[in-house]
Amino acid sequence: MIEETIESRKMYEGKIVNVRLDRVRLPDGGESYREVVEHGGAVAMVPIDDEGNVYFVHQFRKPVDKVLLEIPAGRLEPGEDPEDCARRELAEEIGFWPGELQELSIFYSSPGFSNEKLYLYLTTNLEKKVLANDTDEAEFVSVEKMPLSQALEKVANGEIEDGKTAIGLVLTSFFLQQ
Repeated sequence: MIEETIESRKMYEGKIVNVRLDRVRLPDGGESYREVVEHGGAVAMVPIDDEGNVYFVHQFRKPVDKVLLEIPAGRLEPGEDPEDCARRELAEEIGFWPGELQELSIFYSSPGFSNEKLYLYLTTNLEKKVLANDTDEAEFVSVEKMPLSQALEKVANGEIEDGKTAIGLVLTSFFLQQ
Protein backbone atom coordinates (compact mmCIF):
# COMPACT_ATOMS: atom_id res chain seq x y z
CA MET A 1 0.00 0.00 0.00
CA ILE A 2 3.04 2.30 0.21
CA GLU A 3 3.79 4.68 -2.64
CA GLU A 4 7.48 5.28 -3.39
CA THR A 5 8.46 8.82 -4.42
CA ILE A 6 10.41 8.70 -7.69
CA GLU A 7 10.72 12.44 -8.20
CA SER A 8 9.61 15.55 -6.31
CA ARG A 9 9.39 19.03 -7.78
CA LYS A 10 8.56 22.34 -6.00
CA MET A 11 5.79 24.11 -7.87
CA TYR A 12 5.16 27.06 -5.53
CA GLU A 13 6.71 28.54 -2.37
CA GLY A 14 4.53 30.86 -0.33
CA LYS A 15 4.24 32.47 3.08
CA ILE A 16 1.77 29.89 4.42
CA VAL A 17 2.07 26.89 2.10
CA ASN A 18 4.36 25.32 -0.45
CA VAL A 19 3.13 23.08 -3.24
CA ARG A 20 5.07 20.20 -4.74
CA LEU A 21 4.37 17.64 -7.43
CA ASP A 22 5.53 14.10 -6.65
CA ARG A 23 5.85 11.33 -9.21
CA VAL A 24 5.20 8.07 -7.35
CA ARG A 25 5.45 4.35 -7.96
CA LEU A 26 2.19 2.66 -7.00
CA PRO A 27 1.98 -0.66 -5.14
CA ASP A 28 1.12 -2.44 -8.41
CA GLY A 29 4.25 -1.02 -10.12
CA GLY A 30 2.44 1.69 -12.08
CA GLU A 31 3.20 5.38 -11.79
CA SER A 32 1.09 8.40 -10.92
CA TYR A 33 1.40 11.98 -9.68
CA ARG A 34 0.49 13.50 -6.33
CA GLU A 35 0.00 17.22 -5.70
CA VAL A 36 1.05 17.94 -2.11
CA VAL A 37 0.40 21.10 -0.12
CA GLU A 38 3.11 21.47 2.53
CA HIS A 39 2.05 23.31 5.69
CA GLY A 40 4.05 23.90 8.88
CA GLY A 41 1.21 22.93 11.21
CA ALA A 42 -1.34 24.75 13.30
CA VAL A 43 -3.14 24.82 16.62
CA ALA A 44 -6.83 25.18 17.43
CA MET A 45 -8.41 25.80 20.80
CA VAL A 46 -11.87 25.27 22.28
CA PRO A 47 -11.97 28.04 24.91
CA ILE A 48 -14.63 27.48 27.58
CA ASP A 49 -15.36 29.97 30.36
CA ASP A 50 -16.55 29.17 33.89
CA GLU A 51 -20.21 29.38 32.77
CA GLY A 52 -19.76 26.75 30.05
CA ASN A 53 -19.68 29.17 27.12
CA VAL A 54 -17.42 28.50 24.13
CA TYR A 55 -15.69 31.43 22.41
CA PHE A 56 -15.64 31.58 18.61
CA VAL A 57 -14.39 33.90 15.91
CA HIS A 58 -16.28 34.93 12.79
CA GLN A 59 -13.75 35.15 9.99
CA PHE A 60 -13.99 35.57 6.23
CA ARG A 61 -12.33 32.65 4.43
CA LYS A 62 -11.46 33.42 0.83
CA PRO A 63 -11.21 29.78 -0.38
CA VAL A 64 -14.94 29.34 0.36
CA ASP A 65 -15.89 33.03 -0.09
CA LYS A 66 -17.85 33.33 3.14
CA VAL A 67 -17.62 34.15 6.82
CA LEU A 68 -17.30 31.03 8.97
CA LEU A 69 -17.86 30.50 12.68
CA GLU A 70 -14.69 28.86 14.01
CA ILE A 71 -12.83 28.09 17.20
CA PRO A 72 -9.67 30.22 17.54
CA ALA A 73 -6.71 28.80 15.63
CA GLY A 74 -3.41 29.78 14.12
CA ARG A 75 -0.25 28.71 12.38
CA LEU A 76 2.77 27.36 14.21
CA GLU A 77 5.89 29.45 13.70
CA PRO A 78 8.97 27.38 12.70
CA GLY A 79 10.26 25.60 15.83
CA GLU A 80 7.41 26.90 18.01
CA ASP A 81 5.99 24.62 20.72
CA PRO A 82 2.28 23.92 20.01
CA GLU A 83 1.22 24.81 23.57
CA ASP A 84 3.05 28.16 23.38
CA CYS A 85 1.40 28.81 20.03
CA ALA A 86 -2.02 27.97 21.48
CA ARG A 87 -1.56 30.48 24.30
CA ARG A 88 -0.36 33.20 21.92
CA GLU A 89 -3.11 32.63 19.36
CA LEU A 90 -5.86 32.57 22.00
CA ALA A 91 -4.70 35.92 23.39
CA GLU A 92 -4.40 37.40 19.88
CA GLU A 93 -7.78 36.20 18.62
CA ILE A 94 -10.12 36.49 21.61
CA GLY A 95 -8.13 38.38 24.26
CA PHE A 96 -7.89 35.57 26.84
CA TRP A 97 -4.97 33.62 28.29
CA PRO A 98 -5.68 29.97 29.13
CA GLY A 99 -5.05 29.01 32.74
CA GLU A 100 -5.21 25.38 31.66
CA LEU A 101 -4.56 23.60 28.35
CA GLN A 102 -5.77 20.04 27.79
CA GLU A 103 -4.73 18.27 24.60
CA LEU A 104 -7.79 16.81 22.89
CA SER A 105 -6.23 15.45 19.71
CA ILE A 106 -3.54 15.76 17.07
CA PHE A 107 -4.71 15.10 13.53
CA TYR A 108 -4.07 15.80 9.85
CA SER A 109 -6.56 18.35 8.55
CA SER A 110 -6.86 16.94 5.02
CA PRO A 111 -4.25 14.24 4.29
CA GLY A 112 -5.53 13.60 0.77
CA PHE A 113 -3.54 16.63 -0.41
CA SER A 114 -1.83 18.30 2.59
CA ASN A 115 0.59 17.38 5.37
CA GLU A 116 -0.86 19.99 7.78
CA LYS A 117 -0.89 18.62 11.34
CA LEU A 118 -3.32 20.27 13.72
CA TYR A 119 -2.92 20.30 17.51
CA LEU A 120 -6.29 20.64 19.24
CA TYR A 121 -6.68 21.87 22.83
CA LEU A 122 -9.42 22.50 25.35
CA THR A 123 -8.61 25.75 27.16
CA THR A 124 -10.16 26.63 30.51
CA ASN A 125 -9.63 29.00 33.45
CA LEU A 126 -9.55 31.88 30.98
CA GLU A 127 -7.98 35.16 32.09
CA LYS A 128 -8.52 38.45 30.25
CA LYS A 129 -5.27 39.32 28.47
CA VAL A 130 -4.37 42.28 26.30
CA LEU A 131 -1.21 42.04 24.23
CA ALA A 132 0.66 45.03 22.84
CA ASN A 133 0.50 43.57 19.33
CA ASP A 134 -2.64 41.48 19.67
CA THR A 135 -3.76 40.80 16.11
CA ASP A 136 -2.38 39.80 12.77
CA GLU A 137 -2.48 42.94 10.62
CA ALA A 138 -4.30 41.12 7.80
CA GLU A 139 -6.75 39.27 10.07
CA PHE A 140 -10.22 40.65 10.75
CA VAL A 141 -12.32 38.70 13.25
CA SER A 142 -15.26 39.24 15.56
CA VAL A 143 -15.74 37.20 18.73
CA GLU A 144 -18.92 35.40 19.80
CA LYS A 145 -19.63 33.16 22.75
CA MET A 146 -22.40 30.61 23.21
CA PRO A 147 -23.16 27.58 25.40
CA LEU A 148 -21.48 24.35 24.31
CA SER A 149 -24.90 22.69 23.82
CA GLN A 150 -25.94 25.42 21.34
CA ALA A 151 -22.62 25.10 19.50
CA LEU A 152 -23.10 21.32 19.18
CA GLU A 153 -26.57 21.95 17.71
CA LYS A 154 -24.94 24.22 15.11
CA VAL A 155 -22.57 21.38 14.20
CA ALA A 156 -25.47 18.92 13.88
CA ASN A 157 -27.60 21.23 11.72
CA GLY A 158 -24.75 22.31 9.43
CA GLU A 159 -24.42 25.91 10.62
CA ILE A 160 -20.84 25.21 11.70
CA GLU A 161 -19.06 24.14 8.52
CA ASP A 162 -15.42 24.26 9.64
CA GLY A 163 -13.93 20.81 10.24
CA LYS A 164 -11.55 21.64 13.09
CA THR A 165 -14.38 23.42 14.90
CA ALA A 166 -16.76 20.47 14.56
CA ILE A 167 -14.08 18.02 15.73
CA GLY A 168 -13.10 20.30 18.61
CA LEU A 169 -16.65 20.70 19.87
CA VAL A 170 -17.49 17.00 19.68
CA LEU A 171 -14.24 16.01 21.42
CA THR A 172 -14.79 18.68 24.09
CA SER A 173 -18.27 17.33 24.78
CA PHE A 174 -16.89 13.79 25.01
CA PHE A 175 -14.00 14.90 27.27
CA LEU A 176 -16.27 16.85 29.64
CA GLN A 177 -18.64 13.86 29.99
CA GLN A 178 -15.79 11.58 31.12
